[in-house]
Amino acid sequence: MEEIKTNRERLLAIVGRPNVGKSALFNRLVRRRMAIVHSEEGVTRDRLVAPAEWLGQRFRVIDTGGLALMDGAKEGSDAFQAATAAQVRVAIEDAAAVVLVVDLKAGLQPMDVEVARLLRRSGRPVVVAANKADVPELDERTEDFHVLGYPIAAVSAEHGRGIEGLLEMALPHLPKEPEGGAAAEGERPLRVVVVGRPNAGKSSYINRLVRQQRLVVSDVPGTTRDCIEVPFELESADGGARRYVLVDTAGMRKAGRVKDSVEKFSLFRAERGIEEADLVVLVLDAERGPGVQEKKIAAKIRDAHKACVVLVNKWDLARGTEVPAAEYEEQLRKELFFLGNCPVVFASAKSGYHVRRSFEVIDALASRLDTKLPTGVLNRVLRDAFAHTLPPMQKGGRQLKFYYAAQTGTRPPRVTLFVNKPELNTPSYQTYLTGRIRNAFELAGVPVILKYRSSHDKGGGAGGKPKPEAPDTPESPEA
Repeated sequence: MEEIKTNRERLLAIVGRPNVGKSALFNRLVRRRMAIVHSEEGVTRDRLVAPAEWLGQRFRVIDTGGLALMDGAKEGSDAFQAATAAQVRVAIEDAAAVVLVVDLKAGLQPMDVEVARLLRRSGRPVVVAANKADVPELDERTEDFHVLGYPIAAVSAEHGRGIEGLLEMALPHLPKEPEGGAAAEGERPLRVVVVGRPNAGKSSYINRLVRQQRLVVSDVPGTTRDCIEVPFELESADGGARRYVLVDTAGMRKAGRVKDSVEKFSLFRAERGIEEADLVVLVLDAERGPGVQEKKIAAKIRDAHKACVVLVNKWDLARGTEVPAAEYEEQLRKELFFLGNCPVVFASAKSGYHVRRSFEVIDALASRLDTKLPTGVLNRVLRDAFAHTLPPMQKGGRQLKFYYAAQTGTRPPRVTLFVNKPELNTPSYQTYLTGRIRNAFELAGVPVILKYRSSHDKGGGAGGKPKPEAPDTPESPEA
């Protein structure tokens, strides 16, 4: 394997001072509530990137934190402001065009002029979005912003007013769309979601992995608030490439300790991130070890049927205790028994120790998520499993009988078993069957979801051998 590189596509950056409605406009353009919108200043700190489409044109939108530093101000005076400003500058550098958001109701502010000056130095094409123009009568106030020297569109991100006009001004500045448009259906990037308690090192790990300061890092818990998506490709020696979206999440701590609404939104987004993931990386602090919160997170991963890699971060610090990795891993697996045979990687985001190795493990696990199980071999494995260990007898002497099986989905692998009575299945016997399938097809660390269907259902074949049903959709696994 060679270099990991970030994807470069048609990018439109949204910038401006705090609380002018940048995240609301971002959500409007990407057509989903991805960025947290709140009246509190500084909610957005990292760069959020998401795909958007308008009249057949595909592009990506970058949301950024509010620029609150005046020219000549000491950036070191506020670590978060300085880090946010650095993220904004990188977003401007990456973007093909920029939307400068201002507050129409508040009128022109000195900070708007400072941001416009920064953009002028960047040389990027700029369109001003005069936000909060909820009614046409407010449009005349745009005249106040002509001093900025850029074309202006009156918009209301909250109500969707004027968005078409804004895009008509901004999109011509983007490079021509590549031939073929969006990726083919079978090339959906694999979502790798990074979770853990606050200050476990999730953002540092992603920054080290993609080899750039992509995320704001701080010792202050709660630095990351949104789910931040980082698209990238992993190139192999044969010239091929696998596409990923790496997702950073807010630190997950006990619900009782979550005090303000922004943190509640962040926790909700992190939990939803697990549900939407193809693969989850659970990061824990090597010095602290697994605690109650890690067990809860592990249970959420298990209940969501997600493949998982456990990353023991800060191992460079823990190695000073002279605890062997093998002994540490043995105890870790006892504590996090929910995750079964998921791979464990000892690493250090700070020093780079085993970071590359961790992604090799992620990549290997990802390839197993798309495993195709040959129907003939699958049925032999299951027949052998039933012959080796019979299902438990239920009341009335009834017993689960197996007829036929077919794979009905991937990411993770899903198998439908045609049986006499689905209700005769038991959780313990299902665990046994999934274990046999996992061992037979070398699916260590990958969940196998079994679904049961009665042989008497419509569509069954003659002679008690039902036909395989149509593939399930990957988004709705059933156990």
